[in-house]
Amino acid sequence: MHYPDRRVTLLLHLFLILLSLPSLHCSAEPQLTSWYTSQSGKYARIFTSKENEIASLTSTTWSRGQGNQSSPAYAGVHEIHHDASWVYIRTSGLGFHVMGPWYLNEAKTRNFPNFPSNTATTYRIPRNPTAFNGTVTTGFGAIGYFVDGVALFDATDTFSYINGSASDASPQGGGRGDGVWNRDAYVNEGVTFDSANAHQAGNLHHYHANAPAIRHLLNDSVDYNAETNRYTENFNGRHSPILGWVSDGHPIYGPYGFSDPVDPDSPVRLLSSGYQKRDGSNGSTNLSRTGRTSLPDWANRLQGRSTTLATNQYGPAVNTTYILGHYLEDYAYKGDLGLSQGADFDLDEYNGRFCVTPEFPEGVWAYFTTIATDGTPVFPYNIGRNFYGTPNGGSVNTIPGDASLSFVGGPSTQHQAVEVSKNGGVVTLTWSTVEGGSYQLENSTDLETWTEEGAEIIADATSNSTVSRAGNTARFYRLKRTGIAAYDQTGFNNQFEEEQTGNGGGTGGGSDNFVATFTGPPLPPANIQQELRIGNPGVPAALVSRDSNTQLTISFDATALGPGSHAVYVFFTTPNGNQLTLTSTNRYSP
Repeated sequence: MHYPDRRVTLLLHLFLILLSLPSLHCSAEPQLTSWYTSQSGKYARIFTSKENEIASLTSTTWSRGQGNQSSPAYAGVHEIHHDASWVYIRTSGLGFHVMGPWYLNEAKTRNFPNFPSNTATTYRIPRNPTAFNGTVTTGFGAIGYFVDGVALFDATDTFSYINGSASDASPQGGGRGDGVWNRDAYVNEGVTFDSANAHQAGNLHHYHANAPAIRHLLNDSVDYNAETNRYTENFNGRHSPILGWVSDGHPIYGPYGFSDPVDPDSPVRLLSSGYQKRDGSNGSTNLSRTGRTSLPDWANRLQGRSTTLATNQYGPAVNTTYILGHYLEDYAYKGDLGLSQGADFDLDEYNGRFCVTPEFPEGVWAYFTTIATDGTPVFPYNIGRNFYGTPNGGSVNTIPGDASLSFVGGPSTQHQAVEVSKNGGVVTLTWSTVEGGSYQLENSTDLETWTEEGAEIIADATSNSTVSRAGNTARFYRLKRTGIAAYDQTGFNNQFEEEQTGNGGGTGGGSDNFVATFTGPPLPPANIQQELRIGNPGVPAALVSRDSNTQLTISFDATALGPGSHAVYVFFTTPNGNQLTLTSTNRYSP
């Protein structure tokens, strides 16, 4: 996709003219507009250690275990596409908040084995979610994405009790376990979470429970202290926003909703979970007395086991090592105990309800995050052990070529004027920028002749300012992006302007130039080359330069190419009259 030059023109006498493309947001459909994009163009950052956290020293590059970020990566969702059936997001999987640090113990003396890194994920969500299904288990890995582009996991940490060895399975050995008594991630791995309740599976950053960082960015009753890197619950009286989307197409909201699910004029309050510990209350089995010899009804339905377990399916006794709540099956669903949703609790077995919301005034079935009043996560945290609908969304490799682009950000973020102020003869210009982008301010008195104003500026944030000593002369101002610093280009297309790319292998999607690499016989001289093409059958290409015996630079019309990746083909005739074709080993992806 090729975008025209984007500029911002400012008139000194308090007139502001934006010379830019129209907004790409084509509707108010929540699946398209609820994604957090206001800080798109910001580098992802982490605290690599508790010492750096105390000193507020962040890093944009890092390496530990499977998380290697040798160049900065842009945070969060950077593209949104849609067609009639799906919403597609492209995300680095890295939060906009400062992530980390991560440790294996409370004393913070043992480092967590992996840092996060750019996962270059393309994920699709059904636009038309199915009605109730309720039979599909959430499984392992990402089951959706929060609106900041961070993965959503369910309540389990994927490990369970092994009856034969009388111990839990773990990453250190034992496989996944018997699958009868499944460990609660928040209880068993919470010590490894950062202050935002997140950690990594491999390099995949994700939430299992309450996600205060994105809630804070969305103004969902969470305060943040940058000095301590801590989040605190502070109810502001407003209905929670959409926090994410599950792979069955249903939204997940924060913890606050209308008291009456179908009355938007009813008071907003903290919604209550439909689960409780099996401690004997409300007629539940008292596991401390009986031992873990039976499953709750919801788990019986899920696992297809008999109500009374065989001895080789028993879990460990409740004690200080295996506390009540250690396993998901330590909880009972109140609806199975004779209590009523709407009267005794708010959320159903799937951790949701049908209700009206600010985004869906006609009503929607939605999941809700569950917490205590102080923000402590409450089981089942975000979603029950089964999906409400059919989870036919998930990760994909490509986006259909006929899908519509509704948002582009990251390195392609369009700059625009934010504020113009004048104090005496000094004009202060503030604009949104891409971190790492270089910009040049120019001025004109007639909109025809332009003069550079000051030195080129390297953006160190997503908002930057400069000043002009304009005196009493009326001037127009425009800002042009002149380049961008090296960044981790994996999964990104720099669609801002021609020839403005990061590092990492080739140009961005808006460029008509591509450096093709070949192996085998040396490339023929330029005067021998009869034809250049990109793609098969592809489109014609022109030779820009023969850079070496193995590389050449071509130019072409990128908009004429279809979806997918495309090799470059060099056609030529040898001195003895043989027709040969050389094919590039790297490929261009629009």
